[in-house]
Order: sequence, then C-alpha cells, then structure tokens
Amino acid sequence: MDFLHSFLVFLHILGAGLIVGLWIARIKNPTVVPGQFHAALLQLVTGILLVGLNEMGDGAVNHMKVGVKLLIALVIAVMAFIGQRRHKKDQPVGKGLANGVGILTVVNVALATMWN
Repeated sequence: MDFLHSFLVFLHILGAGLIVGLWIARIKNPTVVPGQFHAALLQLVTGILLVGLNEMGDGAVNHMKVGVKLLIALVIAVMAFIGQRRHKKDQPVGKGLANGVGILTVVNVALATMWN
C-alpha cells in the first residue's frame, strides 16, 4: 500500500509539473496545449485515488481542504479542455484562459503544501 501511495503522489506531482511547465514554456504567447488537459485529468484521478487511499487507511483527511482543491482542479480541467479544443481548431485561446490554467494550478499546489 505504501508503494501505491507513493506512486500516486509521484503521478500527482508530475501532473502539476506538466501543467505549470507547459504554461511557463508558453508564457510569452500564452495558450493551452492538449498536454495540459491530460495533466489536469491525471491530477484529478490521482487526487481522488489518494483521498480514497487515505480514507481506507488510518490517515486523517481534511475534507474542507479536499473539497476546495477538488473544486479548483475541476475548474482547471474545464479551462484546459476548452483551451485545448480551441488550440486544436486553430482558434485563438484567450490569455486569461491560458494564464488561468497555470495560475490556478500554482494556487492548488500552494494549498496542498501550506494548508495543514
């Protein structure tokens, strides 16, 4: 169970790193690329699985924190989905949408690390 938990944490962090890394790579001409949407889905799935593992074990779960992070993750996924669809159709992706995906991901990482 420890390996599974560690592996899910690894994938969860990797998802956040992909979203932020792709955002920073395109910061001068912000857009949303399909990899950010896939990374957002990775974050959602691994986050839900991590909460489930903690609920099954003896780990204490802060449901308020999980709820706030889940809401932000859903907003990120929806924004990334809209942005990647526009990107694939060669339509312009607004700077607010593109920057919103990256900034909200940074906010979610900050909540994960600073909210006890």
